[in-house]
Amino acid sequence: MSKSEQPSTEDVTSESSAEYGPDDGILVADGLTKRFGGLTAVNDLSFAVEEQEILGFIGPNGAGKSTTFNCITGRYPPTEGTVYYRGEDVTGATAYDMVKKGLARTFQEFRPFEDRTVLANVQTALIPDELFSTSGLKGETRAEAIELCERVGLSEEMHRMPDELPHAGMLRLELARAMATDPDMLLVDEPFAGMADNEIGQISNLLEELRQQGATLVVVDHNMRGLLELIDRAIVINFGELLAKGTPEEIKNNPDVQEAYLGGEGV
Repeated sequence: MSKSEQPSTEDVTSESSAEYGPDDGILVADGLTKRFGGLTAVNDLSFAVEEQEILGFIGPNGAGKSTTFNCITGRYPPTEGTVYYRGEDVTGATAYDMVKKGLARTFQEFRPFEDRTVLANVQTALIPDELFSTSGLKGETRAEAIELCERVGLSEEMHRMPDELPHAGMLRLELARAMATDPDMLLVDEPFAGMADNEIGQISNLLEELRQQGATLVVVDHNMRGLLELIDRAIVINFGELLAKGTPEEIKNNPDVQEAYLGGEGV
């Protein structure tokens, strides 16, 4: 999908209230709402993700980005609304079910096994469901883990422990572990947090390579400068509601987005 074919940021209100159906994208959220007691974290949010695109999911801190992810991937059940994945209603499905269906995610808070090497961490993610330890892993499983480490740029760190990796290395490990589930779609949460410009470029190149290999990606981040150079189009939320959608250029020049981020000073 070319950037010139993406919808404009105009008429966001009418678009956000429109109904989305199961065939509108590989992943569809229709009227997604999540409440925690009296707090509405996500309010009537609707969007669709096209196959093999990189969609940016953007918003200031506390906008409801991670909560939306959690409702889609099975960590929280939505209070209202519907989630479709590949045409199937998966609303309220467990995280385990979503992984089995081909949707994987990374987390802001890295969760490696601290007592295992980088390679062993990736091997563990490759273990069949019925196994509960790394004992008896076949040689091809180790070879596949090595290949994954090489794909994400960890070939020289495979035998190090996770706590020896820099921040960018930890993200690469998180990506390798997610990729070990052989996903069709990958939700990447805050990949650029705490990274220098050169590290952002490296991770962006890796995500683009994954797309070229057939993956669909949704990338959540509040670092708009890094994200807008990577994505095909963006959805911006604020206070749990849709604020804008469109191409990176449209988002960058949208006054509502500028106001939400920088008090109107520009993005």
